[in-house]
Amino acid sequence: MSSTHLSRPGYLQRLLSWFQISHMSAGLIAVLVGYTSSAAIVFQAAQAAGANTTELGSWMWSLGIGLGLLSAGLSLRYKIPILTAWSTPGAALLATGLVGLPMSQAVGIFLFSSLLTTICGLSGSFQKLMQYMPRSIAGAMLGGILLRFGLDLFGAMQTQWLLCLSMFIVFLVVRQWSPRYAVPLALVAGVTIAAMQGLLKMEILSWTPATPVLVWPEFSWTALIGVGIPFFIVTMSSQNIPGVAVLKAHNYDAPNSTVISWTGIVGLIFGPFGGYAYNLAAISAALCMTPEVDADPRQRYRASVWAGIFYFAAGIFGATVVSLFAAFPTELIAAIAGLALLGTIGNSIHMALEAPDTRDAALVTFLTTASGMSLLNIGSAFWGLVFGMAMYLIQKRKVS
Repeated sequence: MSSTHLSRPGYLQRLLSWFQISHMSAGLIAVLVGYTSSAAIVFQAAQAAGANTTELGSWMWSLGIGLGLLSAGLSLRYKIPILTAWSTPGAALLATGLVGLPMSQAVGIFLFSSLLTTICGLSGSFQKLMQYMPRSIAGAMLGGILLRFGLDLFGAMQTQWLLCLSMFIVFLVVRQWSPRYAVPLALVAGVTIAAMQGLLKMEILSWTPATPVLVWPEFSWTALIGVGIPFFIVTMSSQNIPGVAVLKAHNYDAPNSTVISWTGIVGLIFGPFGGYAYNLAAISAALCMTPEVDADPRQRYRASVWAGIFYFAAGIFGATVVSLFAAFPTELIAAIAGLALLGTIGNSIHMALEAPDTRDAALVTFLTTASGMSLLNIGSAFWGLVFGMAMYLIQKRKVS
């Protein structure tokens, strides 16, 4: 490519458009929320399988690299903000289910679940299932998932009122004249005040790149049936279904079956290194889909691309990145997540309740999901969908 072509204003403008602070900050916050909210559970799952420090670093390496490739690659391919994450409910299940099992059998469970995910995606059954979900049910599920984060914003003020209240005020003021910069400036304000109060634990940082460790799988029928199948169900129901709901609630028409199959394929590749599960993100994905990210919904995919870049960087440093996130007070993380999701929570509730004929079903979905209930080791998001769709179908049949 000639230097004359590179110097054209149009090329430079397109290049600079990738470095908008709203895109970069949304991607960073999405990764920040994902790591700080559940990395400790991943550690517990790895330790349940007897992972040592090097193997734990390999888990974080494989998760970061895999999620980075998926998030950036899928978002660039389809021009949709497709964000992936690890399975937090799945990690919680593994933290108890892997106790007493060797690491080789744990890897066998990862590969078994990823294979089932790949088959589910390639068969198209997942896409067909999602076509029957009303938009109001999707909005209700999303609102129920995100409600806790909105409540945590104000709950955090009880322990660090100056920090959280200052962030809230900065957010409100900046939002009046430039909504795009409200969240990043609130984050800057939070970090600054936390530093002034001596709340940043910078002494715990240890910058050490991770080393991937290959573990050959061992397939035990008892482990696959007792842990592998429940693990697959939990991941699909508690992660992928809400992830699709988030995309649908924001009017993004993603090729869900293809995307699901790619998460399974990446799991087959990185499973032997500790990549226990890859799936669509729900909570962190919503951070990349708000109007504050970009007024044009067609450009919001760039936030997910940036999230992929940050995932990749986090994977290179492995478990070290957890020490970085641990340096921030928990109240700061709770506050920035709540502020970033404030608009999405309101839009989701409005979407859930605006249609009178599906309002009751959406309300059941919202309340069930927000309750945090768990039946048969399956999270409330799945049961919210089940109960809400059941009421929707019953009411629809009665009307017809």
